[in-house]
Amino acid sequence: MRELREMWRDTRMVVFTAISAALYASILIPFKVMPIIPGVTEFRPANAVPVVCSLLFGPAAAWGSAIGNLIGDLFGGLGPGDMFGFAGNFLYGLVPYRAWEAIGGGSPTPRTPREWVRMLFVVALAAAACALVVGWGLNLLGFVPFPVLANLVLWNNLVAAGVLAPLVLRVLYPRVQSGGLLYGDLVRAPRARRRWLLPIATALTFGGHAAGNLIYAGYWLPPWVRVFAIETPSRSFEVGVGLAPFVLGAFACFLAL
Repeated sequence: MRELREMWRDTRMVVFTAISAALYASILIPFKVMPIIPGVTEFRPANAVPVVCSLLFGPAAAWGSAIGNLIGDLFGGLGPGDMFGFAGNFLYGLVPYRAWEAIGGGSPTPRTPREWVRMLFVVALAAAACALVVGWGLNLLGFVPFPVLANLVLWNNLVAAGVLAPLVLRVLYPRVQSGGLLYGDLVRAPRARRRWLLPIATALTFGGHAAGNLIYAGYWLPPWVRVFAIETPSRSFEVGVGLAPFVLGAFACFLAL
């Protein structure tokens, strides 16, 4: 959490935040004409940008991803669901570099099968974290069912970033590295990662997706939801309260990682 605050004192990190936000928004906006769920989400090849920027610029990408997504939302109409879009995209730009460092770090330009597995794990975890927050939030508001939106955002993120991010990093990473502009080059003493938090965050993230689908389908109701004895047609209460520990726990772990 500390580095997310202190980066605003570094002019270079502020510039990288602006670059991340501008890149994300500039690619998001033209594809607003290709909606998948009108007013909610669309085909988004721009989803590779937060992953690429995260592995280059660290925490600047988290803020840039959140701000860039908010700018993109301005062109589709703002609403209460956009606060969850801001939080979800903040995680989408935060998780890749933190997870990558926690599993060993190194150059994020996969060449061997083992390196590809590491990269795809990081992309899938970031995509799932973003989708969990967005799907939970809009189901809580009663807008879109969790299984529809969370699964759609997950695959939209995963396909775009899984295919494009490694290719873009293959080109950009060596050049940014040679210029000494990687996040690791700019911070004097990089903070040691609490690696033990990564398995917990991973379990909460993917467990949250499984729980959300089961709760919405009526196959499982967590004990902390049963005590209220409340049923809603949209399952907004059940999914909202049932997934709260997963979402808040995963968010806290990623912030502390």
